[in-house]
Amino acid sequence: MGGLVLRNVSKRFGPVGVIDDLSLEVGEGEFAVFLGPSGCGKSTLLRMVAGLETLSAGEIHLGRRRIDALAPGERGVAMVFQHYALYPHMTVRQNMGFGLRNVGMPATEVEAKIAQAAALLEIGDLLDRRPAQLSGGQRQRVAIGRAIVKQPEAFLFDEPLSNLDAALRARTRVELARLHQQVPSTMVFVTHDQMEAMTLATRIVVMNAGRIEQVGTPIEVYRRPATRFVAGFIGTPAMNFLPVAAVEAEGARATAVLADGMRVPTAIPATRLPAGPLTLGVRAEHVVAGQGSPAVVEVVEHLGERTLIHARLQDGSALVYAEPGDSALRAGDAATLQADGSAVHLFDGAGRAYHAGLNP
Repeated sequence: MGGLVLRNVSKRFGPVGVIDDLSLEVGEGEFAVFLGPSGCGKSTLLRMVAGLETLSAGEIHLGRRRIDALAPGERGVAMVFQHYALYPHMTVRQNMGFGLRNVGMPATEVEAKIAQAAALLEIGDLLDRRPAQLSGGQRQRVAIGRAIVKQPEAFLFDEPLSNLDAALRARTRVELARLHQQVPSTMVFVTHDQMEAMTLATRIVVMNAGRIEQVGTPIEVYRRPATRFVAGFIGTPAMNFLPVAAVEAEGARATAVLADGMRVPTAIPATRLPAGPLTLGVRAEHVVAGQGSPAVVEVVEHLGERTLIHARLQDGSALVYAEPGDSALRAGDAATLQADGSAVHLFDGAGRAYHAGLNP
């Protein structure tokens, strides 16, 4: 057993670079989630770990072994695909044991491993069915079971929940979290769904355009995003971004003056801010209603436990904020809004974030 280490990994398809000099360490037993938009390189990275794509440069190590030159079956990994990849003419039992039988494992040992995985995934009553007789969620459990019986050093999940409906996706997320508690292997999970990342990961690897933007726990990337990209990608709704007209130093801290005149006393050290244009970022839950700048309500989203209100400031900037429970506001109503300066972020022209206290 051991962790996964990627050293200076690059991937090119002809003249097109997909991954550029990427290095990462995933600890033994960790549940790491590669999160990013379509085309950012996360699935390509996973396929290189699995041996389904060759590296253009770099090394991949699993435990104490370098594995990038090994055949896929020799790497000690098991991959769960987005589209299940089950053999339609085989039963669940035959699908789960296919790889083990191919390497000559004794039949009694194969059956024991199948029974153990089926009990863990609660699919023991499905072993004699074929894939066509299963629901989407059941097929995904079978695909996961086929990986479990191999007892790999690392599990690789390539967007395994994307074909499920919303309710089933939520239930399967919980099942995967339980699986990680019961199976000690390292797990790497690829998704573009931030909810999956936030609820499953011990650490999130946020990717953009073939590179890593930030690595951190779910709370770290949410509360202290390293870049504007991370701030905008993580969180529902996305972080609000407002142009800063001027920055004033009040003591050691910076006060941001927004384009509509709103003054936001921040907890960010003024001396750490660079020259040049800045953008203020504030999450919906950190916008305070009832004080500050005038705004007009445009859209109201009633979500049950809270209401999201989309408003427009006088300078034309859009601002989304949240109210608990059900709000009486309607489109066209007036509102007065202020950003909570203790929880805002500032971003420079290159997208680097500045937070309260020391920056990473």
